[in-house]
Amino acid sequence: MKSLFLICILMCSTLYAQPSANSLPKEGSISGTIIDAQLNQPLPYVTIVIKNSRNEIITGSITQDDGSFKISKLSEGQFSVTIQYIGYKTVTQPFIIGKDSYDVNLGKILLEENAAALDEVTVIAEVSSIQQKVDRKVITVGKDLITTGPTASDIMNNIPSVSIDQQTGNLSLRGNENVRVMVDGKLSNVPVDQLLKQIPSASIKQIELITNPSAKHNPEGMSGIINIILHRNSNIGFNGNINLGLTKEINAKFNSSADLNYRNGKFNLYGNYGNNIGKSNNYGTLDRPDDHTQQVFDFFDNSKSHLYKFGIDFYADDNNTISIFTNQNTYDGKGVGSINILRPNTATQGQVFNNISDNLSSQYNFVFKHNFAKEGEKLDLEADYNRFEENESSEFIYSNISFPPNYIDFVNTKRDQTTINLDYVNPLSEKAKLEVGLEARLFNTDVVYDSTGKSFDETGNIINTPNTDFNYNRDIYSAYITFGKTFEKWSYQVGARAETVTEDAKAITIKEDSRETNPFKNEYFQIYPSAFLTYTPSDKNSFQASVSRRVDRPSLRRINPIREWSSPLISSFGNTELQPQFTNSFEINYTRKLEKGSITGGIFYRMIEDEINRAVFIDRLDLNKVILTYDNFDNTSAYGIELSSAYKPTSWWNFNASFDLYSQTQKGITEVLNTPVGEEPTVDDILLTEIEVENIAYSFRMSNNFKVTKKLTLSAFGMYRSEQEGIQFKGKPMYFVNTGLRYSFLDDAATFSFNYNDIFNTMKARFDSTNPYIQKGQFNWESNTWFIGLSYRFGGGKYKALQRKNRDKNETSGDGGFM
Repeated sequence: MKSLFLICILMCSTLYAQPSANSLPKEGSISGTIIDAQLNQPLPYVTIVIKNSRNEIITGSITQDDGSFKISKLSEGQFSVTIQYIGYKTVTQPFIIGKDSYDVNLGKILLEENAAALDEVTVIAEVSSIQQKVDRKVITVGKDLITTGPTASDIMNNIPSVSIDQQTGNLSLRGNENVRVMVDGKLSNVPVDQLLKQIPSASIKQIELITNPSAKHNPEGMSGIINIILHRNSNIGFNGNINLGLTKEINAKFNSSADLNYRNGKFNLYGNYGNNIGKSNNYGTLDRPDDHTQQVFDFFDNSKSHLYKFGIDFYADDNNTISIFTNQNTYDGKGVGSINILRPNTATQGQVFNNISDNLSSQYNFVFKHNFAKEGEKLDLEADYNRFEENESSEFIYSNISFPPNYIDFVNTKRDQTTINLDYVNPLSEKAKLEVGLEARLFNTDVVYDSTGKSFDETGNIINTPNTDFNYNRDIYSAYITFGKTFEKWSYQVGARAETVTEDAKAITIKEDSRETNPFKNEYFQIYPSAFLTYTPSDKNSFQASVSRRVDRPSLRRINPIREWSSPLISSFGNTELQPQFTNSFEINYTRKLEKGSITGGIFYRMIEDEINRAVFIDRLDLNKVILTYDNFDNTSAYGIELSSAYKPTSWWNFNASFDLYSQTQKGITEVLNTPVGEEPTVDDILLTEIEVENIAYSFRMSNNFKVTKKLTLSAFGMYRSEQEGIQFKGKPMYFVNTGLRYSFLDDAATFSFNYNDIFNTMKARFDSTNPYIQKGQFNWESNTWFIGLSYRFGGGKYKALQRKNRDKNETSGDGGFM
């Protein structure tokens, strides 16, 4: 009884101690919608950070596809919300959760582009958008572009001012192939045509077109830089994104990717995996009416590529950050091809080749960032090492051809590149900024060529094909300085980069009874100035002018004396004596903000010194065969105009459209046979001719998105490229139309995509040629494809380390973009 009495007293005491429901602390929420001030479009995946009155981060989130966000379960008190989107000005706003303000709605918040930050880019967006920044175009790769193909190579033709030759893999920007391609702001050792085919499109976050880079950036590439930025998830907590895709016309191609990260406390761990596995067909014809010869080409490729990226960011404190990552790219390719030569009343001559190649590209990157006490003053140290190894064997089998006999070529390539950067930024005032930096770039390559084939010597005797070992070293040491200042409506930036370059190469040719060494050395010093001027008379109008000097150092392919490829009628070699070409570029752009979008127009002009171009020679040992190589030519020029627009006419329709036109005078050398009628050609009939071609070409692209429901979006994309004339060929017009749809489900965490590409099957490469022979050709590839894809995002956005301060200030710009 006594025990029961004690229990009753305890229960009564407990009940008496419980507060009433009305006295419980009430929780509140904050919500709003983030809008791009220029495009007047919602911004998804914007980082929202909530801090308490002691400036401690207590929670956070990201915006949805429509730009909206809502964060609940906020206790009473004073807070601040910080809205961060890389490439835009950060917005911070205080708010109170308490009486009469438990549910705070900030309404529409307009984010303005940070024009002063030339090295910043936009983060992930779920739909494709094209934005004109101060010194570049930024294309955020969304589902409507990803679904056009499994690799980076497949989406390049959808990007303004960019085109890619599906036969050779050559990439051009503004009609010029002298463009540098970077991955995460770093030059790769992988040849560009291979690189673009090895990067899965689902692993790409953004593509930057930097047509007139500042002195801070590498000066290589006459027409500029294309920077491919891979996904790197850095959202709060544990997050992930998985993509699966299947493409098919004749053959099936499979691609997938997975992005994972864990961000909490002082660490951010992230990883990315992407692959591209599939087979493809490529076929075409080349006719020569002078001797009624037709070459029939048929190629089949079976390749597998895997891309791995792992990294860690360590935030030691508010001012010091260490970041380490590695990229590993493996490739395994098997190709089979045939070339048949058809002549009237003659047995078909043919060449069949089997090609096996595998390569590994490894990148290791270290970055240390230090923020000084002064706001905006920082020091970055970066070391990057890139190694590329490739083994390739090609077997050539002939039919009805007496010479050469069947043979096998073996090519082993090793390249490594080390880059060390030291960059310092000092905001001298609120409106002025000084940047200085140093860079060392050390490049080495070794190519070993062996063959079981036969060839002719200088006297016409048959000998074993010489083996060649080509070694090439290039060391570049540079320093730069830029200064920028902003006035009320004006801003400018001027700078210069000084470089000293040393090149040392040698080709060792081993013949049956001799060993020949051909050395090549070159040293030069250059200064590359740059200047930018921006005038913004109103919120709706902006003008920008820029000038820079750039260099196009001959690529390994252009200087390598080892035979690059060969067919029964054509062989391609490099030229070790090539000199760099220099370009002075001028650009003017105008951007007009509209009520429902924006329009940008620009003109550019380039003066090119010691232009590098194709040279075509007739093979002295076989007058029916030509040799392709490269040479330096006189100065020339190029100019063009570009127009682009992002517009949203209605709530259910938005589009991006672009038009570009360029003109360039090209010069080259070709040899022709001037043989009298009825006589057999001889070496004495060869004439050397210099060719000058004025190429005026234009292209138009338009991408449309139609929002049928909140979850279903339809898309249509079209491209037309006009006739283009080059030194060798005159390319016929090319056009195609793609359609597709996207459907979101599982609370927008998952997306299903379907695309039907080149629906009219018009994507063909057709061309004519007059030098050194009259020729007409056409090539086809698998462009009339359908694609199905599935994407799934998961993870939370809560920030659990309450004591971490100002964590987001230490994020790397562009997730591996330019330092």
